[in-house]
Amino acid sequence: MKWTGRFAGYNRNSLRKDLISGMIVGIIAIPLGMAFAIASGVKPEYGIYTTIIAGIIISLCGGSKFQIGGPTGAFIPILFAVVMQYGYENLLIAGFMAGVFLLIMGLCRLGKLIAFIPRPVTIGFTAGIAVTIFGGQIANFLGLSGLAKHEDFFSNMREIVIHLNTFNIYSLITGLICFVAMIVTARFFPKVPGSLIGLLISTGVAVLFFQGKVATIESSFGAISGALPHFHIPDLTWDKITFLIRPALVIAMLGSIESLLSAVVADGMTGTRHNSNRELIGQGIANMITPLFGGIPATGAIARTATNIKNGAVSPISGVVHGIVVLLVLVLFAPYASNIPLASMAPILMLVAWHMSERKHFMHILKIKTSDSLVLAITFILTVFADLTTAVEVGLLLAVILFVKRMSQGLTITKVLPDPEAVNQQVQSHMVTENHDCPQISIYTIEGALFFGSTHLIEQAIDEAIANQPRIVLLRMGRVPMIDTTGDANLTILVRKIQSYGGIVIVSGIQHQPLELLQKTGLYTMIGAEHFYERTGIAINKALGYLDLERCRGCQHFAFHECQALSAGIITSPVSSPLLLKKALGSTV
Repeated sequence: MKWTGRFAGYNRNSLRKDLISGMIVGIIAIPLGMAFAIASGVKPEYGIYTTIIAGIIISLCGGSKFQIGGPTGAFIPILFAVVMQYGYENLLIAGFMAGVFLLIMGLCRLGKLIAFIPRPVTIGFTAGIAVTIFGGQIANFLGLSGLAKHEDFFSNMREIVIHLNTFNIYSLITGLICFVAMIVTARFFPKVPGSLIGLLISTGVAVLFFQGKVATIESSFGAISGALPHFHIPDLTWDKITFLIRPALVIAMLGSIESLLSAVVADGMTGTRHNSNRELIGQGIANMITPLFGGIPATGAIARTATNIKNGAVSPISGVVHGIVVLLVLVLFAPYASNIPLASMAPILMLVAWHMSERKHFMHILKIKTSDSLVLAITFILTVFADLTTAVEVGLLLAVILFVKRMSQGLTITKVLPDPEAVNQQVQSHMVTENHDCPQISIYTIEGALFFGSTHLIEQAIDEAIANQPRIVLLRMGRVPMIDTTGDANLTILVRKIQSYGGIVIVSGIQHQPLELLQKTGLYTMIGAEHFYERTGIAINKALGYLDLERCRGCQHFAFHECQALSAGIITSPVSSPLLLKKALGSTV
């Protein structure tokens, strides 16, 4: 059989590699799936269902050959908040809606747009999520009891402080055993899943020596069912859709960022290239189907994807195998998993939080003390002390505002001034003492983007340009990379005011995008096609033909034989004017 597409060149050896990597990743995914579900406020088996169903679908339908999908730590704060505020049933609806949004994003080919989300925003909320996850596991690690669950971080930390007197030494010992086992395994047996080893050893110790003295999955959530998940269609109504649209959008945004970031990491490790739009489609399908079987939202898991690659994965079959392995474990060993202590799950999630905290990048951006530092800090603080939805919205809005401010500061509109070396000594002295320039021609050099953020600068330039009603206004636009409709509107105002008193606007060096927009809006026709030139020198030569010579003869600034009426007081004789003009304006003419 000849394989094509993502399975081109696939053979028996490739299948063997996929089976091995899939089994290893599947074993790693089991404790993580349960831990993420518990931390999100739902039963552990829902995390298992998500790992199975979403993991298989993402591998088959996604845009990366090596992507491993399932529940991730990034979702914990938002899912926990949804469960607390809306309930588990509404979490399923929000997850389904997020899947629809992801599918639409993929079909509309918006995969590349995710890269435009500012890095300070993503690092800010990722670090905030890590702090929230870590803080949320302190109670289980210490074995505290009687705590009330709250949506916000501060209230949960307050509960921990209040209930420190319920500290359980057996839970602490269990958690420390799991933590030490994970560290030792990672140090001396890097290819062995440390989380699974830590879970097995600490659970064994708790069962043998601490029976009934530590909280377990069964005592807290009930026994884990080994039955397959049942198909269930959530009660989807218009009121619930409008009610849950904000958390659904945040879940979709998080899912898209995490999955595409994971795919980029996979590309870097393998030298391949993923299809971002297909990846979003795969994520969308997975998140639409998983809630129908009780699963929580899923996305690409960076750590598991990297593990998949390191263990020799060749194709998406490894991801399918990973899901099947988790399914077999659920069916065969679910009753035993019920005895896992919550204190054993805590260090696993704490270690996940530590690895996802982006601490080095976080500190680096803070140290440079720029506007990005402000965006990072505010996004982080809001993620921890408010909620992820607010943090993302405010972070993106602040990043956009600061970007617009920086862009507007990059725009300069300057009037061309004479080069003293380009004029004779007598006229130069007259110019300096009287600050004269030609009243008939004004040349302005525009550098930077003309867009809504630079409106105030354009308005100032308009007022200056028409103050003396020059006959010719030449706009040098060779360094204007783009114009939006607001910039076009401001230019239109300038052109109309100049034309209202009989003046003429000439444009030189305009680039493709600005020219195309001016043609679409009609400003190109208003100025006149004959008034657009590639080079400023040609434009000025043309401008000389529009001068009012009688006005030149009556000019009180300079004698007519000394004044060719060139812009910005460039004074010379008619014969030598082109050479001196180029020298005065510089090499860009």
